[in-house]
Amino acid sequence: MEKKKVTIPQVCHGHSRPVVDLFYSPITPDGFFLISASKDSHPMLRNGETGDWIGTFEGHKGAVWSSCLDNNALRAASASADFSAKLWDALTGDVLHSFEHKHIVRACAFSEDTKSLLTGGFEKILRVFDMNRLDAPPTEVDKSPGSIRTLTWLHSDQTILSSCTDIGGVRLWDVRSGKIVQTLETKSPVTSAEVSQDGRYITTADGSTVKFWDANHFGLVKSYDMPCNIESASLEPKSGEKFVAGGEDMWVRVFDFYTGEEIGCNKGHHGPVHCVRFTPTGLSYASGSEDGTIRIWQTTPANPEENETSSRRVKHSVDEVSKKIEGFHINKEGKTAEKPSDT
Repeated sequence: MEKKKVTIPQVCHGHSRPVVDLFYSPITPDGFFLISASKDSHPMLRNGETGDWIGTFEGHKGAVWSSCLDNNALRAASASADFSAKLWDALTGDVLHSFEHKHIVRACAFSEDTKSLLTGGFEKILRVFDMNRLDAPPTEVDKSPGSIRTLTWLHSDQTILSSCTDIGGVRLWDVRSGKIVQTLETKSPVTSAEVSQDGRYITTADGSTVKFWDANHFGLVKSYDMPCNIESASLEPKSGEKFVAGGEDMWVRVFDFYTGEEIGCNKGHHGPVHCVRFTPTGLSYASGSEDGTIRIWQTTPANPEENETSSRRVKHSVDEVSKKIEGFHINKEGKTAEKPSDT
């Protein structure tokens, strides 16, 4: 048996409490970016390739359960236990709007066309906010059967995927009718749902199982039993030949998509892994943990020379945009500046 290679990650410190959600932007003219949500109430923006810290979004007064960037990485959104979702300017770190809810907001997602923001949480209501009319009341989709855990868009914003904290399955909602049109059945609640970059697969994690579904016909394509309870899984976006998964045993494992065989096991976190996501280039993947750190792991390059050139190009553009970001609420030492709390 071939010996598995040991991968040394880039460790990203900064959060003071568990990291519960990670989101990579698509590749933009200025590179790509990583935003993280944490129970410390401060989402953080990073260089997507190197993990270098860019800025911290300040304003929430409770744990942040979810954060995301729009397709241009110009705006960010976050969902919080302080009963609000916030829209941020991703270049300055300023709050553009706060969407008040009546209970904990657990998930948020920008539409592909960046015109809408979707939120959901303990109220069991999916809300769609118009990004061109921030003060307008949201469109409310039919009531969810359970407290909402994850949300994402599908089919050019025509379909919404949601999972619940307390019941199994992934529900597919038709945006026009606001009704559930299909349910992808799982035994346990789905803690992670990801649509692949090419739009072909939906990757879900429930209990100790990772499943891959056809994103167009919704049939089950693959189902693999994992060594432990898994909280998150992500499919490699370029070749689609492998996926990563992380969960309660603190390890980030790499598996063959076609066989389910474990082909790598990355150790380093000191607490359960809550989230894993591949970069849009597929050259690395990130994991966020109960230990408050983000670790960025490199995948083995298929073509080292080609990947090195691509990596340099992305790094150059991200470094450029990092230099432009001067408005974040940070001090010279690179630490989050304390702001007086609102009364």
